[in-house]
Amino acid sequence: MTGILLTKNSTFIISWVANLLGLIMEGIFNVLNLIGIPNIGLSIILFTIVVYLLMMPLTIKQQKFSKLSAKMNPELQAINEKYKNRNDNDSVMQRNAETQAVYAKYGVSPTGSCLQLLIQFPILLALYQVIYRMPAYVSKIGNAFGALADEIINRGLVDTVKGFTEAAAFTKNFGINERNAIIDVLNKMNSSDLLSFARENGFADLQLNGHYILSQGSERGLIDIYNNFLGLNMANSPSSVVKTAVEAGAWGLVIAAIAIPVLSAVTQWINLKLMPQQEKSGNKGDMADTMAASMKTMNMFMPIMSAIFCYTLPAGMGLYWIAGSVVRSIQQIVINKHIDKMDLNEIMEKNKEKSAKKLEKIKENQAKLQQYANMNTRGINNVQNKSYSQRAKEAVEKTSDMESVSNTNSSSAKPGSMMAKANMVKEFNERNNKDK
Repeated sequence: MTGILLTKNSTFIISWVANLLGLIMEGIFNVLNLIGIPNIGLSIILFTIVVYLLMMPLTIKQQKFSKLSAKMNPELQAINEKYKNRNDNDSVMQRNAETQAVYAKYGVSPTGSCLQLLIQFPILLALYQVIYRMPAYVSKIGNAFGALADEIINRGLVDTVKGFTEAAAFTKNFGINERNAIIDVLNKMNSSDLLSFARENGFADLQLNGHYILSQGSERGLIDIYNNFLGLNMANSPSSVVKTAVEAGAWGLVIAAIAIPVLSAVTQWINLKLMPQQEKSGNKGDMADTMAASMKTMNMFMPIMSAIFCYTLPAGMGLYWIAGSVVRSIQQIVINKHIDKMDLNEIMEKNKEKSAKKLEKIKENQAKLQQYANMNTRGINNVQNKSYSQRAKEAVEKTSDMESVSNTNSSSAKPGSMMAKANMVKEFNERNNKDK
């Protein structure tokens, strides 16, 4: 099923997170169904609130890191300025040591923010997948589209459905899983186009569990009940709604459709304004100033890009972006108040104590390692000395044995033998030495 848009995501890690978030989404939708308001739009809002509340601890840590970073950046910049153009090993080691001391002073890690972003990144991607592939994760919605897909297959209308999309990926998906590929296409179709197609082919009155799947005049169908939120179908893009509404003269619907991208841009802008901003150092060409300028540019373009995407994507995605921006803004206000109340001096004092304990523990470990190394060195020396003594002893014994053998051989040599002649030469030399 890999590659099919509305089946569950199969990407490593993201698929696991998406399955978990999908269970949360389905649980919310089922609860709303029990109280009589099974609605995708409301489910998206509640789902976004729940997920961002679960991510609150990570968000607080990240914002705390940003706040402390802004406080310690002048000290880091002073260290960099101190060792500017000094690239010898001693200077580099000293600069790294002083930098680490500053991080320890404020109790943060150089990779702390990156780690939190790495944790949040797959969660946000999985969140997007669940919203975009709703029929795959919410069984009631999937069943409604599945009943239409089964009817299309039974009536031999698969080739007609293929003609509704020009995307090669969708066409390829028909060879992988025909039913899911049809659901892909139906879920992306404008609701009015879907109803017209069903009427032309005689299955507009199809029912599921005693309820019409598509609307019948004033009676709303299951898909309309699920998808409609404040007059907008969450499966339709605001651009398609505006086009249809203008032709029909429904100006109220036009305003509602345009409100999605506009609200997305406004809430995104407010959220970015509440985020901690990178402070300028005042030094020309400094990396912090470069980053601050980049963030400012990004903050200008992100709301605009958000509006463009929300105008062309299904309204459900726009609603998710709006809900996410609102939730993050509220979170940011709470977090800012929490961080503003923090006593940084008290935090630094605690960090000094922690740093001192860590340093003491490191010294103890180093002392133990040195002691262990000394013990090993003494052991090696003892073995070497013992080995040397043993070898000397063996050499002496070998020499004694050779002399003993030599003496034995001298006394037992046969007359006229080579040994006897050698002994005669030896004795002659010894007498001459004595005479001299």
